[in-house]
Amino acid sequence: MATSQLNDEATVQFYSQRLQKLMTQAGLSSYRSLSTMAGVSRWAIDLLRQGQVGKLRIDSLLRLSRALQVPPIDLITEFEAKQEQVASAPALVQDIGQFAALHQEYARLQQRLASQEQEIRQQVQREVIARLESWLLQWPTAVYAAQQNETIPATRLIPLAKPLEQLFKDWELNPIGEVGEEVTYDPQLHQPMGTALVPGQRARVRYVGYWQGDRLLYRAKVSRVE
Repeated sequence: MATSQLNDEATVQFYSQRLQKLMTQAGLSSYRSLSTMAGVSRWAIDLLRQGQVGKLRIDSLLRLSRALQVPPIDLITEFEAKQEQVASAPALVQDIGQFAALHQEYARLQQRLASQEQEIRQQVQREVIARLESWLLQWPTAVYAAQQNETIPATRLIPLAKPLEQLFKDWELNPIGEVGEEVTYDPQLHQPMGTALVPGQRARVRYVGYWQGDRLLYRAKVSRVE
């Protein structure tokens, strides 16, 4: 029993020295700092100190590998106590290889999706800009002219909104009510302004709401008809 205990202590001392060397190279001053950096429990670190790397979970091994800046395979080799006692090591190496391949594929897919998302966003922006071309080119000039000559009727600016109306139509944006229209108050479609309303009461539309297809975006804002 005493001999076995001495062997265990010698094993822990041996692998602890190996681990501390790697920690020093990685700029880690204590087991606690290694635990924090790697995001693993102290139990996982103790497995390394005992030369029981084969008992580590793959994710814990990979975390320790990154924190110590040592490839996972080298970490397994470094902290293998006895080959016959770590029969799971070859399988672990294979699992790590598969895990790493899956991780790389996942990262590649993430990057591809991000790239596609950016491309779609840019395509939508280009299409919107193309549809609003006449408005974008004419609106600043119209605003300038109105500021310089206050007698210009506002109705002359209305045709400039046609590209926006067409864009809203293409996007299936349908208004709820018309400004000034009298409607029967429906709490599903209308939002009261000021005085509370009860369903079925007459109300006047102050701000239109919108549907997009069959999805309600904004309720129309209404006030009670006096």
